[in-house]
Amino acid sequence: MNKNRGNSNSKGHGCRGIVVAGLSGGSGKSVVSVGITAALAGQGYNVVPFKKGPDYIDAGWLGLAAGTPCCNLDPYLMKRDIMIDSFRSRICSADYVILEGNRGVFDGVDLEGSFSTAELAVTLQMPVLLVVDCTKATRTVAALVSGCQAFDPRLEIRGVVLNRVGGSRHESIVRRAVEHYTDIPVIGALPRSAQDVFPQRHLGVTPGPEHDQAEQALTTLAARVEKYLDLEKLKDVMVSLSCSPKEVLSRGQDNVRIGVIRDAAFQFYYQENLEALIALGGEIVEINALTAGELPGIDALYIGGGFPETSARELAANKSFLASVREKADSGLPIYAECGGLIYLGRDMKVDGQEYRLADVFPVSFSLQRKPQAHGYTNLQVTGDNSFYPVGTRISGHEFRYSRVDVWPNDPGMLALRMDRGVGFAGGWDGLVYKNVLAMYSHIHALGTPQWAPGMIDAAKRYRRDQA
Repeated sequence: MNKNRGNSNSKGHGCRGIVVAGLSGGSGKSVVSVGITAALAGQGYNVVPFKKGPDYIDAGWLGLAAGTPCCNLDPYLMKRDIMIDSFRSRICSADYVILEGNRGVFDGVDLEGSFSTAELAVTLQMPVLLVVDCTKATRTVAALVSGCQAFDPRLEIRGVVLNRVGGSRHESIVRRAVEHYTDIPVIGALPRSAQDVFPQRHLGVTPGPEHDQAEQALTTLAARVEKYLDLEKLKDVMVSLSCSPKEVLSRGQDNVRIGVIRDAAFQFYYQENLEALIALGGEIVEINALTAGELPGIDALYIGGGFPETSARELAANKSFLASVREKADSGLPIYAECGGLIYLGRDMKVDGQEYRLADVFPVSFSLQRKPQAHGYTNLQVTGDNSFYPVGTRISGHEFRYSRVDVWPNDPGMLALRMDRGVGFAGGWDGLVYKNVLAMYSHIHALGTPQWAPGMIDAAKRYRRDQA
């Protein structure tokens, strides 16, 4: 929807930004973040979006709204200096920067709230726009905002958005209470809506690529924000941000072709991962596993996460492509797969009682469950030989899955990574290995695991040499 974006700093405001945070998951911060991004981009501004934490779906919506890829900032997975450098190098073309937090503003991995949205905001010296769900509450909302204001004096809350207000009287009471007791301006109030703009599914919001009315959803969100939020007041409470242009390294001539399966079933890729491959000489070749007849000429294959269960029938029906993947794995093609990609390389997957045959690279049967089987950050150590990581490498990642391993050979020798934190594939281990294939449940971020991209490129170069 944002085809008429202006040039860098086209409105003369410079680069200004804010963090959109909530009191909890489900508070409405995604609606507000995406809506603000879509509204500002629709006005001709260059908006650079970020998503805090390990997340693909919200980041995808933010990227669609801005018309430019949304990158992730994760203080758990990334070293502080690397994260700050990534942030500052990406905002030089921006008029406005919108950073969406995750969970509650102070929620982290421990009692101290380490790696929380609040800590990230303090690290980046950005203020917060706090989204509060006002359902069945009035003056108490002011107490909640006041509590956040006092909880960590380092955090600067510059504005509040009241979400799910019940009417003009409800809004008036809450607005006056918040501004009277906290001196924080209310930027706007979104009324309750009978229809969810973002359709929900078992993992939360439906991804943009699977939403057949994504453009209409963005148009609706932008219109709601423009109607119910004071965008001029929002711009005023944002802060100026300094950027640090990053030197663009020229690629060598000895480039390798990295296939990336990217379609409705497989869509979970960090933008930074793809950029890391390109920076090292990788040429990205996008492949659709639902429609392609076979793998093209590539030197390595990257299969990210996604929702293979929602496209299981189509994936299983494309037998020629499944056979091509299996044959290439047998011939030694380097294949790196995460979560949904791991499932795709299995023998079959059962969804709602129906069994779907897949690539059968690994003799593993999966099924989709109604409750999460693993959720959270992971720490792993490489203990077995594989084509991508040296033995001894320590990796931090994350997992979020509803799939379960039903049948496998129960052979620990097939697994190359020990789980020091998290669930993994089985028995505290992850990382199935077959020839030059490595498939695991854990997702990694290239800025948090700097060994990944070089390992991928080196494996591709070895394979191409061997095929010459």
